[in-house]
Amino acid sequence: MLNIKDLHVNIEGKKVLNGVNLEISKNSTHALMGQNGSGKSTLAQTIMGNPIYEVVSGKVTFNGENVLELKPEERSKKGIFLSFQYPSEVSGVSVQSYLRLIYNNSHEEKLSPVKFRELLFAKSEILGIKKEMLERSLNEGFSGGEKKKMEMLQMLILEPKLAILDEVDSGLDIDALKVVATAVNYLKEKNQTSILVITHYARILKYLEPDFVHVMQDGQIVQSGDKNLAHELEDKGYKIDA
Repeated sequence: MLNIKDLHVNIEGKKVLNGVNLEISKNSTHALMGQNGSGKSTLAQTIMGNPIYEVVSGKVTFNGENVLELKPEERSKKGIFLSFQYPSEVSGVSVQSYLRLIYNNSHEEKLSPVKFRELLFAKSEILGIKKEMLERSLNEGFSGGEKKKMEMLQMLILEPKLAILDEVDSGLDIDALKVVATAVNYLKEKNQTSILVITHYARILKYLEPDFVHVMQDGQIVQSGDKNLAHELEDKGYKIDA
């Protein structure tokens, strides 16, 4: 589904990615781990099309199509989703209105307010989100866990083919981690969504069960393995000879 070959990326003239190679097949879960500054979030932002990241060379194809030529919103419509470490607050725009807007922008079949509410309430129930929260302004006054629930709800509404979760576990307690896992497992079962979860810690992987774990160091993926690699990293650290 996603094929990254020899990807080199700069930001403000400084090299950040130095030849990344990664393949993600349909309905698989990959964990990308590494120290701060190793290039993990840069990779996520580059896949999504953040314009401040300059692709120097390399290829990124999604279902055989070169996504480097597409705008971020076009990549989203192709089925790529990126969660944020710090979701924005939008005063005056309700969660329900926002989610209906992005649903209708990403689906050929547009839903009326009544039909969309039916869909929204069904997806909210999966995550244990109360209906009154859907009437509040997007993320305004929400706790960290509530913001993450809203982002997972957005992911369930969009049903992407590839979901990139960038440090989705940052600052979350066990209950919130289980909410993330619930959303991910639902999408994998119903939609055969592939997952790329970027994290420093193995604790979230207890709930997501990755098929592959990759280690990034100095802008490259220097080691790959199964889920046991994550536990080895917690025991031994990230000192790896590339």
